[in-house]
Amino acid sequence: MIGPIMIGPSSSHTAGACRLALLARHTLQRPAERAKLTLHGSFAKTAKGHGTELALTAGILGYYPHDPRIPQALSIAKKQQLDIVFDAADLGDVHPNTVCIELENRTEKSHLTGSSLGGGSIQVFEIDAFEVRFSGRYHTLLLRHVDQTGVIAHVAQVIADNEGNIATLYSARQKKGGEAMMSIEIDKRLSQYVLDYLTHLPYIRWLRILPEVISGEGHLSGTGDVA
Repeated sequence: MIGPIMIGPSSSHTAGACRLALLARHTLQRPAERAKLTLHGSFAKTAKGHGTELALTAGILGYYPHDPRIPQALSIAKKQQLDIVFDAADLGDVHPNTVCIELENRTEKSHLTGSSLGGGSIQVFEIDAFEVRFSGRYHTLLLRHVDQTGVIAHVAQVIADNEGNIATLYSARQKKGGEAMMSIEIDKRLSQYVLDYLTHLPYIRWLRILPEVISGEGHLSGTGDVA
């Protein structure tokens, strides 16, 4: 079996954990200052032995799974004054390798929950209490918007006009007529002017573009740009 290029003993507990935290890091526009990570099941039981705590911290710092700084992630976080708390809890009927990542800085908060499925594969299924579905294999556009007719069609057309090819699109709302969230996996990163256009649409409340963290891990430190 050929697994991911990584630092650490486990593709699920190290590489997958790092990728989940790296995606969470990109839900903020600026680096996190505080982080609370709630580990479920196998993640909670083997967090220290398999380097899961190191990998999660590294992802929040913006490091990819093969970054040589991962073993020093906790000490680096301390030097950068990143306050990290680890906890364990039963998160319900979810994959054993699941983590809830809460990040905060002076102006923003985010809440991401996802699972490491094995072999480095991951699945994110919750952002800020909205149901989502994305894998980190593509650039992911996250849009929280007013739940009204035509929003999905308009966003899809804007992506097509920028020659973006949609791999997956998932939409969920909390209640009819309230707000909804789209998670859209796209083969390429959208142009900045397109992201700016979408951001300023009157029915868009929040927008983030997350990097591909599996097929696009060609750099040692993947902080990237956050829209």
